[in-house]
Amino acid sequence: MSHPVPLPPDLTEPEFRLAHTDFDRIRQLIYARAGISLHAGKQAMVYSRLARRLRDTHHADFTTYLQWLEHGAPDSEWQEFINCLTTNLTSFFREEHHFHALVEDLRARAARPIRIWCNAASTGEEPFSLAMTVLETLGLAAQVKLLCSDIDTQVLETARRGVYAADARGLTPERLRRHFLRGTGNNTGQMRVKPELARMVEFRHFNLMSPDWSGLGEAFDIVFCRNVMIYFDAPTQRRVLQQIHRVLRPGGLLYVGHSENFTDVPDIFRLRGKTIYERL
Repeated sequence: MSHPVPLPPDLTEPEFRLAHTDFDRIRQLIYARAGISLHAGKQAMVYSRLARRLRDTHHADFTTYLQWLEHGAPDSEWQEFINCLTTNLTSFFREEHHFHALVEDLRARAARPIRIWCNAASTGEEPFSLAMTVLETLGLAAQVKLLCSDIDTQVLETARRGVYAADARGLTPERLRRHFLRGTGNNTGQMRVKPELARMVEFRHFNLMSPDWSGLGEAFDIVFCRNVMIYFDAPTQRRVLQQIHRVLRPGGLLYVGHSENFTDVPDIFRLRGKTIYERL
């Protein structure tokens, strides 16, 4: 006769309880702070990402963590909260057709200084893809300034270091040789962007929900805002597009992600090419 084997304690019980009221509050807070619209199906993702903050800040549950966040937590914790809930999916020369179009746009504007803003810099692959395109098109003497920003401070630190896996996707062997230094010894398997490439890019923390965009400086010729608006609801998209319109020169270009469509704002942008819009 067999006897039942004693079962270990229930390991499926979550470490913390995420009540519906807590989840709804998190949705409200991240929307207010970062414009991110989280739908109900994101509860598991929110739990897995924010549970780290509960452990690190020694909170026993989401309710007390959120109360602390709203009533006394330092700005640095708000930034950690935002960092946890942003999504950073990127690669070198992602949506490659944009970089072919950029070559032509750079040549058309090469007679005067050019300002480019990449406002979803993430870990730096897109900014350095832009810098490589500028170098390959106009050379080291190019009068091009690249401002690259992100709301997530952690990914910006990775971008500033400019160190990546040597087998990173999206780079041809020629670009690897021309623009990167291969690591040796303890750094084998890694690569670093060359200094001349790194010097072309300014990384800065910036929140697209900020009411004041004046600190961005002079108007831009080209803005890359790719795969950002998919996280915003329609009113937030409209507000951000209006702000981008204000910081673009007349005739300036807005590059967006493959799944983003803004033909419903014909008063400020017109579609010029595949997910490329011209400022009106």
